[in-house]
Amino acid sequence: MRKLTILGATGSIGASTLKVIENNPEQFKIVALAAGQNVEKMTQLCVKWQPQYAVMADEQSAQALTIKLKSLNLNTQVLAGIEAMCHVSSMDEVDTVMAAIVGAAGLMPTMAAVKAGKRILLANKEALVMSGQLFVDAVKQYGAELLPVDSEHNAIFQCLPSDIQTNLGHCDLNVHGIEHILLTGSGGPFRYSNLADLEQVTPEQAIAHPNWSMGPKISVDSATMMNKGLEYIEAKWLFNASREQLKVLIHPQSVIHSMVQYKDGSTLAQLGEPDMATPIALTLSYPERVTAGVKPLDFTKVGELTFLEPDFQRYPCLKLAIDACYMGQHATTALNAANEVAVDAFLNRVIPFTHIARVNNWVTERICSMNAQLKCDSLEDILEVDKMARTLATNFIGGRRA
Repeated sequence: MRKLTILGATGSIGASTLKVIENNPEQFKIVALAAGQNVEKMTQLCVKWQPQYAVMADEQSAQALTIKLKSLNLNTQVLAGIEAMCHVSSMDEVDTVMAAIVGAAGLMPTMAAVKAGKRILLANKEALVMSGQLFVDAVKQYGAELLPVDSEHNAIFQCLPSDIQTNLGHCDLNVHGIEHILLTGSGGPFRYSNLADLEQVTPEQAIAHPNWSMGPKISVDSATMMNKGLEYIEAKWLFNASREQLKVLIHPQSVIHSMVQYKDGSTLAQLGEPDMATPIALTLSYPERVTAGVKPLDFTKVGELTFLEPDFQRYPCLKLAIDACYMGQHATTALNAANEVAVDAFLNRVIPFTHIARVNNWVTERICSMNAQLKCDSLEDILEVDKMARTLATNFIGGRRA
């Protein structure tokens, strides 16, 4: 029986993880749940799953949860803050950690799980975007097991030889005859919109993804295709891929989740319904397979599968991410931080949709201009660059560009 900590338990990935566990109760035990500030949702989860620990992002939320659980006579121990999340990710009672906290906030607890040698189910792509080489080297150093949860990376993982599956971050694609990794993306809700109309896009329109059910931040990232850009950076680190080996395709139907092309002309693809329970089930049970609660594809109803080259004029954030991927760790760390600030500003109607890319570009350029003074050799260095980029992004949005 696998014993789990779920980081990001109240989010969409957390919900899908619990769905898989509910379908396979004899194989998994939940030891700890961690979340942000959603006390009501965490209360419901504690009632249902009765974990040993529940961790909230701040003391106020933790106190509110404590009161609720005491009134229900539940014995779950409530903790608060990043250090507590790191604790429940690294403690001896746990062997598997679902890393599904959105954004930079997930880096420290995910790294804590790595250093404790756990099986890491990586849904928090920002951990690799922010810390890249440092992260994959730590996985190897501490004997952790890294399994990708993102549907695209999970699809690629399934299409790769087992030698690569067990050596993520340090594999040699050329040795195995791999020519290209093809990351697919739906193109979001605006793939056919008039470019002139994008300035007027509302948050409600941006989060209405045509295929996937996701949280607001990731949904906006899918609309700008920054999500695909972050996945591109993640794929570079996971699969040790060169720029020539990594390609992005627009695939509106979201049926093929990604592909691997081999030198003999073969292309292997993983197909399925757009439901995150499928890749989560694989990572939970690997190398076995368990019921995910997802129906298989009915190929008589799939219809046409179409593919398009990405239009960088429509998706400038994707181009920014691809370029940043080869400019150094400071660039991808800064881009990720700026994007989190910009998306939050857009969701709060402070900036228009098209200004997300402007904020990201300006901040990344500023950080790269300071490259000679920056180091990214430790988590502390990386978090300092992250902090600098967030300040720059906030100032830019507020009209202060100094």
